[in-house]
Amino acid sequence: MARIILTVTNDLHYGRRMQRIAATLVEAGHDVVLLGRLLRNSPPLAPAGYAQVRLRCWFNKRAIFYAEYNVRLFFWLLGARFDAVCSVDLDSLPAGCLASLIRRKKRVFDAHEYFTEVPELVGRPRVQAVWGIVARLFLPYYRHAYTVGPALAALFEKEYGIPFAVVRNVPLRAAAVSETGEKQKIILYQGALNLGRGIEAALEAMAMLEGVQLWLAGEGDLSAELRARAQQLGLGDKVRFLGWVSPADLDRLTAQAWLGLNLLERRGQSYYYSLANKFFAYTQYGVPSLNMDFPEYRAHCAAFRVGLLLPELTAAAVAAAVRQLANDPGLYAALQANCRSAAAVWNWEAEKETLLRVWAEVSG
Repeated sequence: MARIILTVTNDLHYGRRMQRIAATLVEAGHDVVLLGRLLRNSPPLAPAGYAQVRLRCWFNKRAIFYAEYNVRLFFWLLGARFDAVCSVDLDSLPAGCLASLIRRKKRVFDAHEYFTEVPELVGRPRVQAVWGIVARLFLPYYRHAYTVGPALAALFEKEYGIPFAVVRNVPLRAAAVSETGEKQKIILYQGALNLGRGIEAALEAMAMLEGVQLWLAGEGDLSAELRARAQQLGLGDKVRFLGWVSPADLDRLTAQAWLGLNLLERRGQSYYYSLANKFFAYTQYGVPSLNMDFPEYRAHCAAFRVGLLLPELTAAAVAAAVRQLANDPGLYAALQANCRSAAAVWNWEAEKETLLRVWAEVSG
């Protein structure tokens, strides 16, 4: 079997998707190294069945960070033992491609998102152009790639001219899925508190609602701003900022929730064609969700109606959807039952077979 290096630019501690992928490849007999970044506040890593490496960088923001990271990663790969390197997203692609070409090793591309269309880059055409050049320069050297949803796979195949498999970012099968019955009306958001996540609309909706609480599990670029906004709205105990939550604690919180939030502004194509892990995480624990009426969520809710779709992201629309579920126990029970059915299909135990087929082709 192969020695595989998986490269990301984020802290490994919270990367459940990459942890699942690494563990699955180890179970298949591969020798795996998961490589990421060491930040000043990075917590210790738990032992795993694969090696974990963190690169320390002097710079942590903007172009200079990406340049430094790729230089450090390139030289690290030149001295490392590996049979294949998997670059996750465009930000670790240059080092992985160049090192694998020089070493004459195999290479795989993992597109976790539509990198050139993330909200942080929309409206910055020069930066978008640079990342577009990175993609066009290096991706022609790839024959194996995968991404998180069918819509993105179709887009990438057309744009980059290489085939993309679909490996959805679904969780492991939950040991115990929530049963039907009355729950405390906790609305849960899990994920980064970043631009375009619809959290502002959720906070404003809470000012219109009674009898519900909003729990926000995560931190991000807007952490301070969102806390200040909650205070301005006088939300008090109606909103709880939980900070970063460990994976085990996040599972426990999700199981407690009454409704999950997966709200996105249409800031670029990345969010519009997204298929977020939180959508599947809520479903896995029997928690109906509130999602945008974007292509992937529309398609998945057509297969299993596990939540409501919002045609627009406004505080009024969010509040109306919450009231609809609170005032219609029959609808809520039906959505919850659909979650349990979908959970038997949308889980990593089933999804990982596609990942293993891709890597069997790489290793073959």
